Amino acid sequence: MRMFGKAGKAAAVAAIAALALTACGRTDSGSSSSTAGGEAFPKDSMIGVALPQKTSENWVLAEKLFNDGLSSAGFKPDVQFANGGVSEQQNQISAMVTKGAKVIIVGAIDGAQLGTQLKQAKDSGATVIAYDRLLLNTENVDYYVAYDNFKVGELQGQALLDGMKAKKPSGPYNIELFAGSPDDANAKVFFDGAMSVLKPKIDDGTLKVVSGQTSFEQAVTQGWKAENAQRRADTLLTGSYGTASLDGVLSPNDTLARAVLTSVKAAGKPLPVVTGQDSEVESVKSIMAGEQYSTINKDTRKLVEHAITMVKDLQAGKELEINDKDSYKNGVKTVPAFLLPPQIVTAENVKTAYVDDPVLGPITK
Repeated sequence: MRMFGKAGKAAAVAAIAALALTACGRTDSGSSSSTAGGEAFPKDSMIGVALPQKTSENWVLAEKLFNDGLSSAGFKPDVQFANGGVSEQQNQISAMVTKGAKVIIVGAIDGAQLGTQLKQAKDSGATVIAYDRLLLNTENVDYYVAYDNFKVGELQGQALLDGMKAKKPSGPYNIELFAGSPDDANAKVFFDGAMSVLKPKIDDGTLKVVSGQTSFEQAVTQGWKAENAQRRADTLLTGSYGTASLDGVLSPNDTLARAVLTSVKAAGKPLPVVTGQDSEVESVKSIMAGEQYSTINKDTRKLVEHAITMVKDLQAGKELEINDKDSYKNGVKTVPAFLLPPQIVTAENVKTAYVDDPVLGPITK
């Protein structure tokens, strides 16, 4: 594994490893072999795609992109959402195995609760690709494709600092921390990436978390649900910000960012600097209106496109392109990964960040 230069980042990596997660980071390039020497399976094979609940616009878009892209490539897609929870996703993966799926792409609700189903998939001869979220505590996962999620957190932490400094050149700054759902393997990676930037500033007094809630466990938002984030924000504002000003909020995604802003508006307080992720339409509009400070552009089209490229290469018996062979330890094995680079978006670059995006491009012109 690449050794990270900053002590804070190294400590975060160690903490994630203890939870069967590893922070995302660039390592030496390489490749990992699929079945070589001819086609591994017929071109018209069924490909299963198990997606989590529809908690963001990007998951909904991924469904269409997988259906269209796999169909165009000649495969038979079976794309399922598990809006009913983990048990529904378990049943869906088992059904994909029964139907004879040659590759199963899994965006897990809870990456640690699919071990039985993933073993069924591997026993059937299927290849398992973890999509966006790492599959944990199982040897039955072959590849991982995602954006560099530790880097996402770093970008969010730096954006929070930059945004507050732009509004108020000198600190100290009062902030609050929000994290994603604890059953999402990415949530702690985002949080630890951000804290690798923010914790030194908390330690030296530049930043003050007025509520005192600085741990991931205190900051989590169950189910990534806006109502849960808004409820917690209401409680924090009432309990800790009677006369104090709130300068900034670390929010891990756009849905929660908007929930926090709604809470602040209801409390009649000035809007703080609030980070986000996912480039949701309403948040991009909010950035342009000067409310939400930042988001992260993780183009779902590129992520799905690369996942489908992996399927095509597996079908053709080619070696898969891998750019991180060492970082993703899931508790049982190191999963070969392909990482895409995320992009921070603020008002400064919002008009150029989405020029090729068919939905956001017209909005930001």
